[in-house]
Amino acid sequence: MVFIHRSEIQYHGRLRSSNCVVDSRFVLKITDFGIPCFYYDDDAAMFSAEYKDHTNYEKLLWVAPEHLRESVPNGSQKGDVYSFSIILEEIILRGKIVMRVKRGGTEPIRPYISKDSCPAQLRTLLAKCWSEDPQQRPTFDTIKSTISKMHGGKERSLLESLLKRMEMYANNLESIVAERTSLLAQEQEKTEQLLLQILPKSIAEQLKRGQHVQPETYHNVTIYFSDIVGFTTLSAESSPLQIVKLLNDLYTTFDSTLGKYDVYKVETIGDAYMVASGLPITNGDKHASEIACMSLELLESITRFKIAHRPHQQLKLRIGLHSGSCVAGVVGLKMPRYCLFGDTVNTASRMESHGEALKIHISPETKRLLDRFGSFQISSRGVITIKGKGEMETFWLENSLK
Repeated sequence: MVFIHRSEIQYHGRLRSSNCVVDSRFVLKITDFGIPCFYYDDDAAMFSAEYKDHTNYEKLLWVAPEHLRESVPNGSQKGDVYSFSIILEEIILRGKIVMRVKRGGTEPIRPYISKDSCPAQLRTLLAKCWSEDPQQRPTFDTIKSTISKMHGGKERSLLESLLKRMEMYANNLESIVAERTSLLAQEQEKTEQLLLQILPKSIAEQLKRGQHVQPETYHNVTIYFSDIVGFTTLSAESSPLQIVKLLNDLYTTFDSTLGKYDVYKVETIGDAYMVASGLPITNGDKHASEIACMSLELLESITRFKIAHRPHQQLKLRIGLHSGSCVAGVVGLKMPRYCLFGDTVNTASRMESHGEALKIHISPETKRLLDRFGSFQISSRGVITIKGKGEMETFWLENSLK
């Protein structure tokens, strides 16, 4: 009760002996507090005239007189103290006094406790607890201190010491559980953040709920592919650790740029880098301009990039873009991947493989979308033969006019 009165709950409001339970470790626990909205109708009925003949009318035995006189059920800390005194009286000598308590008067009715029933200090404490004036009732801190002093400085009995130790153990166990729960919540947060780095948020939420992720068709997306020209030769002339550091430094630079645009990084395979816009959250016709602006910034950043083990060698990035529709879905159970499928993906890959170093090769579909914005400088490459596509006029994205 000390804890309840010190907390935001402030008071119990329904304290009675039936709410005091003892667990398997002989520790007293208080129940049925902190949720008054669930009990409002029952309490209102308990205070009504129609309720007087009901067997549960005996629940009013523990209600303080000032609350018995209220038309709307309520509670207070002083009311809890009164309820505690009735519980204490029940332990000593139980009595039923509801109506007489409610009437009050110059000599308010209270249970009679004989001198032989309990120590004088306890009878004095009872009298203070069920005082008619709520302000005269002690707090639970005072009650706890008074009961502790009743031992008179004597050593506790073996049973009392055992119960005290069990109470301390239970409190310590609760603090350990709270600490472990907090640590678990932190680890879950880290796991969720890692999952969000692998999969889109909407997909991750479905997987967390145990739902099967259905493939989804996106009709307006732009896909970006890039790779490093001469990467095979560079790999042959470098150690594996040097290649890992090179790719990590390069993709860290790329990833920081992606955060400025409405795009989603799909995957990296070796030196290949794949990005899409328009999924998993659609953005109208903005997908083409978002990818175009991102591509121009990535191309600019590659000119400033330094290879750690070959600082005088310039990396040459080759970029391809294409716009259209595709299907996106999660593939696999172990280490699931968010993959894109469809002819748009294949064509974007062909734009990259048929491109040139340090240039952005775009398809007619992407050019048509970018022309609507009127803010990009685009030149024709002419008609070339694309593997699997035949002859196609393609274009170079030169610059942004913004």
